[in-house]
Amino acid sequence: MIGEIIAAVAGTVSFALLFGVPRQDYFWCGLIGGAGWAVYRAASLLWTEPACALAASLVVVFLSRTAAVRRECPVTIFLISGIFPLVPGAGVYWTAYYIVMDELGLALQNGYLAIKVAVAIVLGIIFVFEIPQGVFRVLAGK
Repeated sequence: MIGEIIAAVAGTVSFALLFGVPRQDYFWCGLIGGAGWAVYRAASLLWTEPACALAASLVVVFLSRTAAVRRECPVTIFLISGIFPLVPGAGVYWTAYYIVMDELGLALQNGYLAIKVAVAIVLGIIFVFEIPQGVFRVLAGK
């Protein structure tokens, strides 16, 4: 699990580099992405994949909003980079693969799971963005 978290941090920082995040924010992006993946993996011991994605996205968005207030920059810098490890890219890939291989049952199964995970991520983003900005100012000490 530690290796996966380190890989998530590295992947998040790499995506932040491609996304054009300022250099001084790489650390925070990596920390947020790693924390999200740690929550996802810990939750996977008890919950389904969509529930894990929801819990992890709640943490990522919460930390992203707090870091944005603390660093005085847009939340998208941290949110888009931090959510990167949670995106169900493999599920979408396998869905397309099974469609091409004419395994429509498996394609439907993988596609449905990928959609559920994507919706869980979106719901996590929406839930945390409903928290007033003042809460994050207090948490960030501003």
